[in-house]
Formats: sequence, structure tokens, C-alpha cells
Amino acid sequence: MESERTKKKKGRCNGPEFHLWWCCLNTEKAIMRQLEGAKCSFLLCLGMSIMVFSVFYLMTRMPTEPKPLEPPTHRPSYNECKAVLPDTEEGIEWHCFKAQSYILNSHLQCSNLTRDLNFITRPLSLEEENYPLAFIVTVHKELELFVRLLRAIYMPQNVYCIHVDAKAPSEYQAAVRKLVSCFENTFLSSRSETVAYAGFSRLQADLNCMKDLAKSQIGWRKVVNLCGQDFPVKSNLELVQYMQSKEWKDRNMTPGIKQPVSMRYRTHFQHKEIIGSHVVAKGKGLKKGPPPHHLEVYFGTAYYALTRAFVDFVLKSPIAHDLLEWSKDTFSPDEHYWVTLNHIKEAPGSNIDGGWAGSIRAIKWKDQEGKAHDGCKGRYVRNICVYGMEDLPWIINKKSMFANKFESKTFPKALDCLEQWHRNKVLMQATVPIEPSWRLASLKQLKQQQLLQEKC
Repeated sequence: MESERTKKKKGRCNGPEFHLWWCCLNTEKAIMRQLEGAKCSFLLCLGMSIMVFSVFYLMTRMPTEPKPLEPPTHRPSYNECKAVLPDTEEGIEWHCFKAQSYILNSHLQCSNLTRDLNFITRPLSLEEENYPLAFIVTVHKELELFVRLLRAIYMPQNVYCIHVDAKAPSEYQAAVRKLVSCFENTFLSSRSETVAYAGFSRLQADLNCMKDLAKSQIGWRKVVNLCGQDFPVKSNLELVQYMQSKEWKDRNMTPGIKQPVSMRYRTHFQHKEIIGSHVVAKGKGLKKGPPPHHLEVYFGTAYYALTRAFVDFVLKSPIAHDLLEWSKDTFSPDEHYWVTLNHIKEAPGSNIDGGWAGSIRAIKWKDQEGKAHDGCKGRYVRNICVYGMEDLPWIINKKSMFANKFESKTFPKALDCLEQWHRNKVLMQATVPIEPSWRLASLKQLKQQQLLQEKC
């Protein structure tokens, strides 16, 4: 017989209250099991995440080898260059490079950079070594163009002042700074201007570099100014020979004439520079006073080749100083400042009757089409031709020191072919053994290799 207590207990277990309690208990246990499972999954995921991020962190902290330079896809073929430049070497393999990402690699060694970017590292002749040149290069965009320009004009006996526009992107400035730091004879201007087109700031940028070059221990003989869209036509040896020729040995080269009537607005009226942008007339035709020291104003190119004595005159002469101050509110003062000073008898190396003499630049101006040239095969920008491939024969035949202007994005093949043609000429003129890294392309034909060796 069951006791009364047992019956009561069974009754409670079999009753509705018991089933409700049992259901709740099982539900609670199921929830706890799910929570435990979720907890384990969370801890497992957390652990794996920590491991992955730890490995990634260590990989980014470890030094890496510089990435090899990747050849651009737009390089021209030998036949394309041969069609416009008959003297192009046969059997060429192009390996010109895009440089920005390579230069900015934080672990890049300068010895690798100068080798991989094909810089010439020794004087190529005694004649060049004994006549060092100074270069002022003002840049603000297109790093690849600047690298290729510097590579083309660079020689270890020369000295180079690079002015980077203060408004240039920080990454661009960092890349230029790093490239320049790899050369003992190349430096950044001690003061950087925010340059405006046709503004006094452009003239000031050159003067900043002149002040720095005047302190250089390198005994440079003449200084030449360039912009980032220039490229040489003459080799360094040809530049030296041209500057030592009878016509230019002790003279400054500042092509220009007495200011034409059509250009008098530039200096007869006051102008205002919009910082980093452009120049506008000040007020409603506010007139300027006459130039100091009864100087006659000339008009010419902003490009020059100046003796070191003339640079000292520019930096120290009261006449030069007063003309500079007077020029601050003029339009495009670099197109009258140098040529005006070069027509002063007291100026060292002055060229009073020079006129437009001096083959400084090959430029196709739009208003000279049909007269001085047969038209621009690329496109006009601010009335100046950006060269295309078919402009190259005209450039070569002009035999100027430099050509302006080039763009690497719109007409890349024009610069590619001219660069290869120029480097081939430079190496053919060398009187020292040629380092393999100096060649922009490999010469496959044995006969041509022998020709190079015979020149050594």
C-alpha cells in the first residue's frame, strides 16, 4: 500500500503544475547550452582574429625589398621612333619606368635608385669635367617628367638647384626631396614660393636658387634655368661646347628686343598677383612710374644662360635690386628682367646687340604657325605646342639647347623617343667606359656595341 505522502508526491508530479515546472527547467538548460556554445564560438573567433591581425602587423613592420619598376604599357616600338627620328638605334628593348611609387618606397637605397633609374654617375669627358654647369629647375607636377628631365641633364660635375612649388602635393614634394637627397650636387631651394602663372613669384623662385648657387663650392661657369616640361636636345658635352663657342664664351644668353608697343601694358600698368593662381590688372588701369635708373625695358624669353659674374651682379647691384622692386607689380616680369639687365653696359657678360640670338628653346608658338614652323602635331596649351611624335624632326633640326613642352599623359611617345635618341647620343660621345645601367635600352646588335666600345 502506498503511503499518503507518496500518493501526494505522485499527484504533484503528474499534475499540471509539474509539467509546467519541468518544461521551464528544460528550456533554461537549453538556453544555457546555447549560451555556452555562443561563448565558445565568440572566444574562438576572437582568438583567430588576434592571430590574423598579429601576423598582418608583423608583416607590415618587417622591411621589404623595393618593388621592381613596372614598364608602362604605352612605350613606342623601335619602328615608331625610327619613322620620325632616323638616327634611333636599331634593336631596342624599351625599359623606361614610372618612378613615383618606386622613389617613395621607404626602404629604397640611393645606390639602387641611381642604378635602376639609369643616372650617369661619372663625368663622360675631361672637357665636361673642366666646365661644370649650374641648373635651376622649377617644378610643381608630373613627377615622372621631372625624373626623366633630371636623368637627362644630370652629370656629377654639375650642380642642380630644384625649386618645388609650395602648393605642390605633399607626396610629390616628398618624392622630389628623397630623389634629390641621393645626389651630393643636387639640392632643394632654401626657400619655396607659391608660384602663380605670369607672376613675380616665378621670377623670385629663380632668384632663390641663384642665391643658393652663389654659395656653392662647385666652380660652375654658367647657369641655365628649366621648368618641369622641358627636355634637352643638346647633350651635356654639346652644351659645354656651345657655351664656350666664340659667340658665347664670356656672354650671357637672354634672347630679346626692345619692348614692343604690344607688350607695354605689362610694365606701364600695375598688376596684382593672385597667390598661386594668376595675375590681374590692379584697379582700372592704374599706371606705373618709369623704370629706375632711366633703364630701357626689353622684352624676351624667361629662359637664359648666365655667367657666374652676372649672377653676382644680379644679387649685389643696386641697379638690379631697384629694377627687381619696380617689377613686383608687372605682368610676367621674368620676360623683361633678365634681358633688360643684360643690356646694361656695366653688367658682366652683357650682350647689348644680342637681339633674339641664342638657341635656348625650341618652342612652337601658335601665332608663328606657318612662319617659323609648320604647325603643332600635338596640341596647343596657352598658345604653346605640347609636342606630339611628328614634331620631333622639327625639334631635332632646330638644334636648340632644350625643347618645350612635353606631357607624359597626352603624348607620351614623343618624350619616349626623344629621350632614347638623346641618351644614345650622350653615350656615343662619351670618352669613358659605359656602365650598363646608363643605357635606357639594351643594344642587341654586336656591331653597335662595338661602336660604343670604340668610343671609350
